[in-house]
Amino acid sequence: MNTPSMLRALPDEHQQRLMRLAREVAFAQGTRIFDEGARADRFWIIRTGSVELDTAVPGRRRAVIETLGHNELVGVSWLFAPYVWHLGATAVTPVRAYEFDATAVRFLCQDPAFAHSVTRWAGDVLAHRLRTTRTRLLDLYAPQGAGSTV
Repeated sequence: MNTPSMLRALPDEHQQRLMRLAREVAFAQGTRIFDEGARADRFWIIRTGSVELDTAVPGRRRAVIETLGHNELVGVSWLFAPYVWHLGATAVTPVRAYEFDATAVRFLCQDPAFAHSVTRWAGDVLAHRLRTTRTRLLDLYAPQGAGSTV
């Protein structure tokens, strides 16, 4: 299941307000978009291409959590203090995206209806990412049968 799309999550009026802040950007294949622990001051909606979300695992290489594509949100940490990335992201293909300044979007969130729409969308994405992260890490690192109660 893909993460909730802005197109399905936000009413048209709120999509239009958000898109007025959009700036078109491009990332070359292999570009590290952000790292865990860095300041989360922006986010992206993918237009074309693919982005991998990953997490650092001590003593191992980064674990890929999910691959995102068209219309998916890259970055959720910008909305929740302390505004620090909890995952990392890399462009696995050339990527074109809309980039949004987090401070400007949080300013728009002074409108309670807009804030409700955006936080619900981001919360749905966050819940999906948490489930995906848990499943992926169990797939990678749990001993065989670790989830079994038999």
